[in-house]
This record gives sequence, structure tokens and C-alpha cells, in this order.
Amino acid sequence: MTDGWRADRINAALRGANPTVLRRLDAGFAVIGDVQFLPGYSVLLVDEPAVQRLSDLPKARRLSFLSDMDLLGEAVERACRRLDPAFRRVNLEILGNTDPYLHAHVWPRFDWEPPELVGHPVWLYPPDRWSDERFRLGARHDALREAIGGELDGLRPAV
Repeated sequence: MTDGWRADRINAALRGANPTVLRRLDAGFAVIGDVQFLPGYSVLLVDEPAVQRLSDLPKARRLSFLSDMDLLGEAVERACRRLDPAFRRVNLEILGNTDPYLHAHVWPRFDWEPPELVGHPVWLYPPDRWSDERFRLGARHDALREAIGGELDGLRPAV
């Protein structure tokens, strides 16, 4: 798998070439995060690459995106609770400070996190957590991917 999709994650997802996609949702793509120092970290990507802010979407699409964020958050919560008894909660964030497209972070939080970090924003984790190969998404996360994807399938209304 080449990493060319990273340069344009949304268009790669639209083409079916983004390997992190868990499921296509109503207003975007549920993807598993590139780093997994908090196992289950996922992101909701908007499905329109030019959309930079939530307010760029018409009201109905805005609500759809927020509903998808809620859905992904619940799926991550259910999967993480089942897989790790130390699961605490899920944090949902729409920040928009680095990547130029609308996206929402879904961070599972755990009791085993360092005490000086567990009650604080995940962005305060040391820089090595973001780059250390030990935390890079890989085949060892396949069961986690399947668990979150299965929860998404179970939570979505049958069409």
C-alpha cells in the first residue's frame, strides 16, 4: 500500500483508494486514525473536499455530518468498551487548525492513560506518540477496525 492517498484523503476515499476507510456514512467517511496510541482513534471526513468548516455546509448537510459524528462516536465507544475494560469515554472534536477540510476527531479515553494526561486534551501527549512506529496503524489493528465497523453497521438504520 502506497501512502499517496494521504495527500488527498477525501478524494482517495471517494475513489475507494483510502485504506483507512471503515464505512461510507451519509455525509462523509468514517476512517480509523493513522496513529493508535489510544486504540480506536477514528476520524470522520466530510465527503466534499472543498468544505473547510461546518458552516460551509447547508443546514441539512451540517446536521447530517454531526449525526455521522455522533454515530462514529457511539460505534467507537461500544467497540472500545467491549475490547478494553479500562475504557472511560469518547471525546469528540472538530478543530480545523491543521488540515484544510472539515473533519471530526473521535478519541477514546482509558483509565490506563498517564495520570497527568488522562483528564486533559489528547493534543498534550508527547510528540513521539504521533510518530512512533509502535503506534502506527497496521495489521495488528484489524480486529479493532472490524469491531468499529461492525458497530457502525449495527447502529445504522437498515435501508
